[in-house]
Amino acid sequence: MIADAGYRPDVRPLSSLVPRGVHIAGVNVGGLQADTAMKFVRASFAHPLVVVLAGRRIRVSPADLGAIAYAQSAVRRALAASPGHRVDLQVRVPGAGVRRFVDRLAAAHDRTAKPRRLAMRNFRPTLTAGVSGRRIERAVAIAAITHALTAPSRNAVTVPVLTVAPPLPTVAESSLIVVRRNTNALELFHGVTLVRRFGVATGQAAYPTPLGNFTIVVKQRNPTWTPPNSPWAKGEEVVPPGPDNPLGTRWMGLSEPLVGIHGTPNDASIGYSRSHGCIRMHIPDAEWLFEHVDVGTKVLIVPA
Repeated sequence: MIADAGYRPDVRPLSSLVPRGVHIAGVNVGGLQADTAMKFVRASFAHPLVVVLAGRRIRVSPADLGAIAYAQSAVRRALAASPGHRVDLQVRVPGAGVRRFVDRLAAAHDRTAKPRRLAMRNFRPTLTAGVSGRRIERAVAIAAITHALTAPSRNAVTVPVLTVAPPLPTVAESSLIVVRRNTNALELFHGVTLVRRFGVATGQAAYPTPLGNFTIVVKQRNPTWTPPNSPWAKGEEVVPPGPDNPLGTRWMGLSEPLVGIHGTPNDASIGYSRSHGCIRMHIPDAEWLFEHVDVGTKVLIVPA
């Protein structure tokens, strides 16, 4: 886009010659008629800007960026200049156009970094390799492109790119609970390191603890036990917090409905398949585990 908005022309037509050796924004217009000089300046300004991004050369026209060059007013000043004088070309660059262009570059180029993740192999955790990301420095790119459009000579603009390191996993992402149903054991891993191993009680044959991948979705201190809608709980009453509460003092509910990890006042059940689907722990063990996991921690229940 090339315009001279707001310019009020003189009465005299632009028909005289530009003095010898006069340049407008690096374009030699000396000895040219005013109209011809304007054509040269406009054609020079319309040349695409070269943007270099990760070794790739991208050409974009100033018009597509919304840039406006005031060629007519520059030529009028050139007509009145001394021989050999260099005249600036006034350029207006609306920020919105450049921002949209940089946003398009970022959408095509930026990549989100991926953290290392826990995965299971032979019922033991392994850490996947994280993937680095990349991000265009938008503010720097916008400033450099704007400067290039307004500079006397048009140089290529190299867009800076930042390498984004894989983010560190949160406590929930780096922790994993493995419940071994056949051996009634619970293991807490941080990364691939086994932190602690506990004896637990799992579900009896009629109410087996489900196998699969789950997460902790809720944590409660001193929970109230509410009888579930199940035949085995028919006629049971709500039990408030206290020494007789079947959930002990801590409840870590899983993404599987009605299944959770909790303490139990029935220590004799630990090591056996005695529960109605939940994972029971000694009360001190459940309290310790409660303090070392977060909502979102993965729980893998395997038949081993």
